Amino acid sequence: MRRREVLAGVGSAGVVVGGGAVAVYGLPSSDDLRGEESGDEPPEPFEIETVDAAGSDAGTIEVPDLGRATFVDLFGTWCGPCIEQMPALGEANERIGDEVLFCSVTNESVGPNGSITEAELVEWWDEHDGNWTLGLDPAAELTARYPGGVPRGVAIDASGRVQWAESGIKTADELVNGIEQALEADAGDK
Repeated sequence: MRRREVLAGVGSAGVVVGGGAVAVYGLPSSDDLRGEESGDEPPEPFEIETVDAAGSDAGTIEVPDLGRATFVDLFGTWCGPCIEQMPALGEANERIGDEVLFCSVTNESVGPNGSITEAELVEWWDEHDGNWTLGLDPAAELTARYPGGVPRGVAIDASGRVQWAESGIKTADELVNGIEQALEADAGDK
């Protein structure tokens, strides 16, 4: 019972902070995420810790993975729509294959003193048929780079530029179409 109250409090705080950020800064546009308005170079990749779980090995990955397209699913175990999104993610991952770094990343505090233990995260992952790279973003750096609600899908081309980003529950077709935008951008650069 206590865990639910803590998770509800954390989720509520996230909604309040996110709402405040939107009120102050507005919603990011696709162009803002792509860096097209400012002409800036894509940001440096983040090193993300990965978890030993189905389809995922303990270690680290860089997001984005410069040199190939990257798809990032930002999620929370407390998020009902994120659970609902899992089957479509699984189907999209199967359809895309190894051509793309496909990962799901949570910014939850994972550990003995966190909102969820690593064992609970792995149990959640198994329960919802996750079978691709599972990562942690405890400082919410990746979440801040790609802002929006969860679940949030972000497709990044091999040069590190966001080609598609949307929040909310998506079908496998919508996810694959978004990822294909990143792959097409890569093909156009060759």
